[in-house]
Amino acid sequence: MLSRVAETVYWLSRYVERAENIARFIDVNYNLTLGETESLSKQWTPLLETTADQNEFVKRYDSPTRENVLQFLSFDEENGNSMISCVARARENARTIREVISSVVWEQLNTFHLLVQAAGHSPKTLEQPQAFCEQVRLTSHLLVGAMDATMSHDEAWHFSRLGRMIERGDKTSRLLDVQYYNLLPDGGNVGSSLDVVRWSALLRSASALESYRRLRGKIVPQRVAEFLMLDRKFPRAMHFAAMRARDSMRVITGSELNSYCYHSEQLLGRLCSSLDYAVIDDILQDGLHEYIDQFQRQLNTIGQEIHEDFFSVERLNASPDASVMT
Repeated sequence: MLSRVAETVYWLSRYVERAENIARFIDVNYNLTLGETESLSKQWTPLLETTADQNEFVKRYDSPTRENVLQFLSFDEENGNSMISCVARARENARTIREVISSVVWEQLNTFHLLVQAAGHSPKTLEQPQAFCEQVRLTSHLLVGAMDATMSHDEAWHFSRLGRMIERGDKTSRLLDVQYYNLLPDGGNVGSSLDVVRWSALLRSASALESYRRLRGKIVPQRVAEFLMLDRKFPRAMHFAAMRARDSMRVITGSELNSYCYHSEQLLGRLCSSLDYAVIDDILQDGLHEYIDQFQRQLNTIGQEIHEDFFSVERLNASPDASVMT
């Protein structure tokens, strides 16, 4: 398989997943701030921290108002991480590998692109973004479903899932890192209806509310963190994302269980092992932010090593296993 094709399909999935997660972030923030005048009126600033785009934002916008943040994250074409930019890049990537993806996937990507473009020209989108965010999530799900149902589950498909899972793990960790401390209530709100609404919104942003309620019952901040970080079966949990990324990596490299061929595969295996034996009480005692920060650094390093191991011509030519991808 050509490294160019592998890199293209890998980033195609990362861009689609990134656009979907931005829609999730916006939706939960909007719902949290409805009717609020004081306590959550500044909730849009942490949203920029969640997406790690605050430095880029301050270059072109005066203040982090709701309208400015929504425009920046949704339709600002100069922001490479906005929804409109991510979907455009995903579509361009797909255009260059039409021989790899199915017609259904290509058509769904075009539908996604037109949806975001049309929403960007409607002033109602920024006034009431919930419907648009819901459309983005559903369209992303349809696209992923189309890839699963109409593409052979070969190396290209596994590179696609690898990119999607790494992006998903990173964004879930960022959402939890920023929102966990923002939503920790003061003593007077613990267990109140407002407290439950806030944490329910956080779970809803990861489509996790129903699964959490069924498995964990009462909403408790510590249990919410544990569910989004360490659950092995919920598709948007950090642990689940790392496990599925490792599974796809193993198929791509042909490695046996408990072995590895590439440095990126070794690092991904270490990350999964650390999550396998993690305990939420220990994480909170040592510092949730510190743990998530380390997780994000590990994911960034894994992403860099994936590029070096599979997409870099120099590394491929020097690798004794270069036949895996030529």
